[in-house]
Amino acid sequence: MLGVKLFGMEKTKNFSELIVWQKAHQFVLEVYTLTKGFPREELFGLTSQLRRASVSIAANVAEAYSKRGQKDKMRILNIAQGSLSECRYYLILVRDLKYGSIEKPEQDLEEVSKLLNAYSRGIARNSQLLNS
Repeated sequence: MLGVKLFGMEKTKNFSELIVWQKAHQFVLEVYTLTKGFPREELFGLTSQLRRASVSIAANVAEAYSKRGQKDKMRILNIAQGSLSECRYYLILVRDLKYGSIEKPEQDLEEVSKLLNAYSRGIARNSQLLNS
């Protein structure tokens, strides 16, 4: 099943063509760069948690893309939203612990959040149109 690119009507062949996935993937790369500078004692704590949560956003967008049913897509995208909220908290913790600058990751996470919300609304809207 082909998807519709976010903010356009072009058909996509795979998840990596989705703008929301591309931005989420970019956020993951930034998180990995940021966490490289964390104290070694955080390797199995904050470093691991933030990396896992960031990867989960992009991975769940990819997984939702391949699901056929709207209910499955929405459930998986909701999991991505939960991971996004986790990342928001972890970035606050990074700031408060003074482990690094979170300005850029925070801005990018906000962009991913808006795109993810729009993508979810688009899927819901398309499902309503198909069921009318």
